[in-house]
Amino acid sequence: MSARHQPRIEEFVSTNQTAGAVQAALPPGTPPAPETMAELGVGQAILEDLALKILLLNGSLSLTDLTARIRLPFVIVNELLRRLRAEFLCEVTGIKGNVPQIAISSKGRSRALELMLLNQYVGPAPVSLDNYIKQVQLQSVRDTEVYPPQVERAFSHLVLEPRTLKKLGAALNSGSSIFLYGPSGTGKTSLATAIPRAFERDRVWIPYAVEINGQIIVIHDPRVHRPLDFPDAHLTDARWVLCQRPMVSVGGELTLDMLDLQLNPIAKFYTAPLQMKANNGVLIIDDFGRQRMRPEELLNRWVVPLDRRIDFLSLAGGQQIEIPFEMFVVFATNLSPASLVDAAFLRRIQTKIEVGAVSEAQFHEIFRWVCDEFSVEYRAAIVDELIAVIRKLNEPLRACHPRDIVNQMRWAARYERRRPVLDHDEVMSAVEAYFVADNQNGIPRSAPEARSG
Repeated sequence: MSARHQPRIEEFVSTNQTAGAVQAALPPGTPPAPETMAELGVGQAILEDLALKILLLNGSLSLTDLTARIRLPFVIVNELLRRLRAEFLCEVTGIKGNVPQIAISSKGRSRALELMLLNQYVGPAPVSLDNYIKQVQLQSVRDTEVYPPQVERAFSHLVLEPRTLKKLGAALNSGSSIFLYGPSGTGKTSLATAIPRAFERDRVWIPYAVEINGQIIVIHDPRVHRPLDFPDAHLTDARWVLCQRPMVSVGGELTLDMLDLQLNPIAKFYTAPLQMKANNGVLIIDDFGRQRMRPEELLNRWVVPLDRRIDFLSLAGGQQIEIPFEMFVVFATNLSPASLVDAAFLRRIQTKIEVGAVSEAQFHEIFRWVCDEFSVEYRAAIVDELIAVIRKLNEPLRACHPRDIVNQMRWAARYERRRPVLDHDEVMSAVEAYFVADNQNGIPRSAPEARSG
């Protein structure tokens, strides 16, 4: 490294570091930008190795780009580079627009290749496990307060009875768990996936990754964590992302392996299990009882987490770590709860809501909404006919029926290149295509087929 470049780096860093005096203005719970290496909570050697691996993959980076990739303040990145330059692992190759350009040296390349054999993580700098635990507990969903206006807004797209809304509001204020059960097609999944809408104005900080004894666990998942803008982002710890409370939903594909740390055998770092990604948010177990594992296996795995709000994960070497289990858990099933779980587990799920058939008035309201959505003229008399047919089939009125019947009409209309119309023949054709029954159970034929038969 040329000696003439050293002052330029120090000068660049001194003009870009965060002033600690203004951090007092940050909202409570916001992780402030660290000013010293000690405030990071992560060993300096781990960060130096990370910087070297980033340089290996990019060859050469400006100090600004390196800072953005590693998500650390200029002053701390400069401290890392000072050590790397002293050991001739990297060098300053020039200045572009007053910004130093950093390149890995041949010695640094050899060292970085050795590091990649141990761990190929090259993302933002991780936070410590202690800091992660404190932040998750600080943002616990148990501390949220939900009121009727929020609940009504969250479920405004669904037709629900007032007493059901009241039960949902009480459950949300528990910040614990809920069991939704009832026949298929009654709207349990729609109800479950609407629950996060009650928290949509909440903001939580999610780390990109967590470091534990040199091991890296990636937590941030773009498919789960929806980032939000923060006006004073330059004052915050960039290793954390401000997001809406996350929602993770799994169904029949859930296995016990998905509840453990996922070690990439090639990259040599971990991906967080789904419950860790759902921390501070909502975790939905849909179609509970239909998984490829016995319900007892999942229940035994989560008896302690649901009760004590902590979970235990194991690293590849056998080391066990304790992490928070701070989320609102939703179990949804069309099986009888008594056949799935024992009394001890049901006690831990404080709220149980049966989601059953809808009334005729609710059926009409749902049908009207579906017709409005798809620009189909709503006709109450035709819906009354449909209700009579469903009753004759000894079927309950399910919340899914209006959309499913209208979809059958839309698909037929698309095939025939015409607009869907809510009339007797169209509805009867949709009924024949949708319900499984024989004519002895009373499915009427549509008019054209009746004439041809």
